[in-house]
Amino acid sequence: MKPIDVPTRNFPTAKEECRNLPPHPEYDGPGSAYELAFKDESFLLRQDMRGVRMQLELTKPEVLLNEHDVKSTIVIFGSARILSAEAAQSLLAAAEASGDETQLRIARSKLAMSRYYEEARRFAEIATTECTRRGRPVVIATGGGPGIMEAGNRGAYEVGGKSVGLNIVLPHEQYPNPYITPELCFRFHYFGLRKMHFLMRSVALVCFPGGSCGSGSASAFRTVRPACRSRRRPILLFGREFWTKLINIDLLIETGMISAGDEKLFQYVETAEEAWAVLEAEPELSSINAP
Repeated sequence: MKPIDVPTRNFPTAKEECRNLPPHPEYDGPGSAYELAFKDESFLLRQDMRGVRMQLELTKPEVLLNEHDVKSTIVIFGSARILSAEAAQSLLAAAEASGDETQLRIARSKLAMSRYYEEARRFAEIATTECTRRGRPVVIATGGGPGIMEAGNRGAYEVGGKSVGLNIVLPHEQYPNPYITPELCFRFHYFGLRKMHFLMRSVALVCFPGGSCGSGSASAFRTVRPACRSRRRPILLFGREFWTKLINIDLLIETGMISAGDEKLFQYVETAEEAWAVLEAEPELSSINAP
């Protein structure tokens, strides 16, 4: 016999209360304080309620990720502007037809960078397939947008896996890509809480060009260093040529922007297969995935 939940039996839940509230026309109008506090949107959106909203934004993903048994993630960072090979080829064809040299130069660059989309997609396929095969899946997580983020979610989707998308409200709306598991597609207002959710379950961070890891000379270090302060985890940088041009590590150490030894937090990789081989050799990740 199922045990009785006495508090639930004795009192209606908040959901039941809201569903069964009788109307009170004389107090239901604009400006009335009669609405239940947790149902009063105008009250919850007040500046005074920022702390409550932050708690909600921390708690909602936490509760739903737990409900879907998402305990560990491999986080993929990267530019929203990197195209798939198909999209880049179409862009190049249009540029060639136009004859515009500027468009041609940009399109050729986009096509060259599209290899990172394909590597991100392939990496997510391999990671999802291998982790699922071992019986204790580690789920791919991205920022939920286009470009490299789409590639990560797409790779997991195409092999039947689930993946997480942590989207953010931006001045120019960033829509979630179509490959995220719907139950695991979240939208954030607070950047700090979004970053916290990136790190909370992460067992590895995989950084492609652009995005929050590649928007400035030391931003990759600032983005992932909190992860290293809490618990060591592998951090992979796809594309040595790109990263060594973007980040002058010797200068950063010399000027005190990072500490000597911080450069050892990262490892360069070129292909999806190489990246997975690095992660497979990690003792902690191996133990998570042990049959």
